Amino acid sequence: MFEKIIAMSLLYDFYGQLLTIKQQEILEMYYNDNYTLAEIAKELGVSRQAVYDSIKKAEKILFDYEDKLGLTTKFQETNEAIGKINKFIEQALSEPATDTSLRKELMEIKAIIDKLND
Repeated sequence: MFEKIIAMSLLYDFYGQLLTIKQQEILEMYYNDNYTLAEIAKELGVSRQAVYDSIKKAEKILFDYEDKLGLTTKFQETNEAIGKINKFIEQALSEPATDTSLRKELMEIKAIIDKLND
């Protein structure tokens, strides 16, 4: 369940604005605020089934966007690549034999990566 919450949060961050206001509200209550179906239904004055259906429909929409656009996949792949590059740079900088011009370039690249990670 925890993995699904993380996946839905990421999908919502990328594609949430493409949902209706009501779908956004329900997903935020369900995933971010940890409301139960009954609590959401009471808050919005609808049935639990309507809340459940809305969540499932919104989830499907978010997954469909990801299938078509792949933004979260690209985001995760980019973060993994940056992590690997950063690790390589740290290893190269820790070796005393690195020449000074290469060392300077690696430090500049590392500074860019560090800035991206902030």
